[in-house]
Amino acid sequence: MAIFKIHHITKYQYEKPVTESVNEIRIFPYSCPEQERLQHELNISYQPDLNYFTDYWNNQAAVFSVIAPHTELVIESKLTLRTTATNQLHIDFHSSFEQMAEDKKGNLRLIDLAKPDFIGKQMRIDKIVSTLMEDARSVAAVVERCSEYIYKHFKYVKGITNIETTVDEILEHQVGVCQDFAHLMLQILRTIGIPSRYVSGYICPNKNGMRGEGATHAWVEAYIPGYSWAGIDPTNNVWVTNTHIKLAIGRNFNDCSPVKGTFRGNTRQHLSVYVSIGYEDGNVFEELNNVKLNPEAEQAVLPEVTEHISSQQQ
Repeated sequence: MAIFKIHHITKYQYEKPVTESVNEIRIFPYSCPEQERLQHELNISYQPDLNYFTDYWNNQAAVFSVIAPHTELVIESKLTLRTTATNQLHIDFHSSFEQMAEDKKGNLRLIDLAKPDFIGKQMRIDKIVSTLMEDARSVAAVVERCSEYIYKHFKYVKGITNIETTVDEILEHQVGVCQDFAHLMLQILRTIGIPSRYVSGYICPNKNGMRGEGATHAWVEAYIPGYSWAGIDPTNNVWVTNTHIKLAIGRNFNDCSPVKGTFRGNTRQHLSVYVSIGYEDGNVFEELNNVKLNPEAEQAVLPEVTEHISSQQQ
C-alpha cells in the first residue's frame, strides 16, 4: 500500500473576455478495489455549482458552467489517495484465445471493445500482429509482447505530437507519448480481437526512471480470460500495479479527457497544466506543461463558440 498526494491545476487564459463556458470534468479517482480515496478537494473559479453523474463507462464526472464574462478559468484538484493493490500480479498466462471467444459471446461491451478503428495504415498494424502472434501461448502473453514491441520500436518524445495525432501518424513517425502509445496498442490488440480500453490517470513511480511522471498519464487495460481487466503501460513496458492511479476508462482519450468544454467568444486561449505528486517519504515531483495550439489553429480565425484546448496525456 502507498499513499499519494496529487495536486492538479488546469488553467485556461483568454486574450479577451469569454462567456457561457460549459465544461465537463473527469478528475475523480475511479471507483475500484485497487485504490481508496482518502480526501479530495475541488476548487474552481467563480465557485460554480457542480452537477455530478456517472457516465457509460462508470466514470465519475461533473459538469459546470460559468456564464459571466471572464478571462481566466482555473480548475484545481487536491487528491489524497491510497493504492491498495500489491506490487505483484497474478495474471493467468494460460488463458487461451478460445476462452476469450467464449467470454465475448453475447457480451456487447467486450465485442465493442474488440473492434479496431478504421485507419489508413492498417496493413502496418497487420504486420505487427503477425509478428506478435507467432507461437502465441496465451492472451496475456500476446498483450505483454505488444507492450514490449511498442516500447522497443517507438521513441518517447514530448512535444512531437498533440491530442489530435492519429495512429497513422504515430506509425509513420514512430514517436510519441503515453497517449499515442495507448491508442496504438488499442488498435493492435483490437485487430487481434482482444477487448481493450483506454485508461487515464497518474503515474507515481517516485523517481525510479519511469516515463510520464508529473502529468496526467495514459495506459491500456486488456481483457484476460480468467482474470478480467489487466492494466499494462506500453510507455514503460510494465503491468500496472500500485504506482498507477486511475481516473477514467473508455474506448479512447475522448471518453477520458480530464477537462473538456466550450465557451462563447472570439479570442485566443492558452492552457497550462500543473501536476505535483507527493510521496510518503517526503519526495515531491512537480511539472508545469504549457499547451499550445498547433500552427494551423494559431493562424485560423476562431468561431464564436469554441472548444477548450485539451491537454495531451504524457
